[in-house]
Amino acid sequence: MSKEVEEGLKVNLDFTKLKKIAATGAEVVPAVAQDADSGEVLIVGYANELALKTALEEKMATFWSTSRNELWIKGKTSGDYLELVEARVNCEQNSLLYRVRLAGSGSCHTKGKDGTARLGCYYRKINDDGTLSFVSGME
Repeated sequence: MSKEVEEGLKVNLDFTKLKKIAATGAEVVPAVAQDADSGEVLIVGYANELALKTALEEKMATFWSTSRNELWIKGKTSGDYLELVEARVNCEQNSLLYRVRLAGSGSCHTKGKDGTARLGCYYRKINDDGTLSFVSGME
């Protein structure tokens, strides 16, 4: 992933993401991690059966990395774990909601001006003119 995509202020959405996942044959569902106290959406990933089983056993948000084709326990390398409070399933049983509590400084792999992980991955907003800007305090 490029710095421009992850940190830049130009809209460059990957509308082909689901097509790419489907091409790999990965059997996954979207998995949203939400702060159990504030309700803020922190990160969206994908989970397969192994990721869900691991999340429930380890009590940590766990995803299936569709780009690396491997199990991804959020925070295992960064130390910024997401402790699993509960896992929910939607009405159609085609997506998961992980309600979590931060066990570190943030949940995003990108870092803010102070050098620590950003609280969540949704730190930029799309303006009416189609440009991006940082959400106040999340630069």
